[in-house]
Amino acid sequence: MYVTLIAVAALWGIATGLLVPRAAYRLSVAASEPWRDSCPAGHPFTGPWRGWLGGPRCRACAAAPSATAAATPPSSRDRHRAGPRGEPAAPADTGIEASTGGSNPAGPHSATAQETETGTARQAPAHSGSEPGPDPGAGAGADGGAEQLSQGSASQPPSPRATALITALVTMLTCVALAAATGQRPELAVWLLLTPFAVLLALVDVRVHRLPDQLTLPLAFAAAVLLGLAGLLPGAAGSWPKALLGGVALGAVYCLLFVIHPEGMGFGDVKLALGLGVLLGWYGWGVLFVGAFAGFLFGSLYGFGLMALGRANRKSAIPFGPFMITGALSGLLLGALGLSN
Repeated sequence: MYVTLIAVAALWGIATGLLVPRAAYRLSVAASEPWRDSCPAGHPFTGPWRGWLGGPRCRACAAAPSATAAATPPSSRDRHRAGPRGEPAAPADTGIEASTGGSNPAGPHSATAQETETGTARQAPAHSGSEPGPDPGAGAGADGGAEQLSQGSASQPPSPRATALITALVTMLTCVALAAATGQRPELAVWLLLTPFAVLLALVDVRVHRLPDQLTLPLAFAAAVLLGLAGLLPGAAGSWPKALLGGVALGAVYCLLFVIHPEGMGFGDVKLALGLGVLLGWYGWGVLFVGAFAGFLFGSLYGFGLMALGRANRKSAIPFGPFMITGALSGLLLGALGLSN
């Protein structure tokens, strides 16, 4: 039964993780902009839940690469190699002369994304709340544009397919870890149901330094309701009243930090802390403290690591939501394992 439980958790993680990238792309916009309703090529999203569930590409874009590859002529390198007896062939007309004058060959949106990473994002205070974050760029790819983690880096963001696979892998590993630690206790269903939303929040925060209210507040409400139902079932190992108090306590701590130093924390972090506090409080005050402390520890180590590598300074903006979620996961795993022993 234990192995079957882990296998089911793995399948759930893969299935839901593959559906997260599209929602992350649609939500990765500045606070003043509406959610994206079409892919970068302009095709409207369709499918379950008004197109919110699905892969990172629409059907038209998914079929485009094969058709494009079939119609693409040989590259200039291939033509060069195809010259008789190794003689260089005439270079193909790439249209560079038509786009001279100092413009970025990658297009105007690439210049905008570069300015955002090296300018506004670096000078902005460290926050990951619901306030407007860096503009992800209207011409970004289906994976939501260049990541904000490597500011000033010239590397390209991962492809939509790679993003979907990585997201599915992370979601699967998280679900498997929770299933292995929690076992057959009823709160496992709550952890598995909320894991895809936590991964979605982390993705959006990484891309645009924003935690949308449409995710953080329902997460807190759902955590409270679902744990209340789990507490009614036999075998539940936590306490629902402590879960509610944990949400209030952790939310109050983050709210106090926001009031003291609003430039260093967004109010979206405060709203996320409500839900994470409910989850951590289920296993008691010790787990709540460990999970909250782990989030600050992970975020600090990441920030110091970037400064040590010369990729950030004390004023650089980093998304804090992923570290809050990772810290909460660590606390839940330790709490579940402690009750299993």
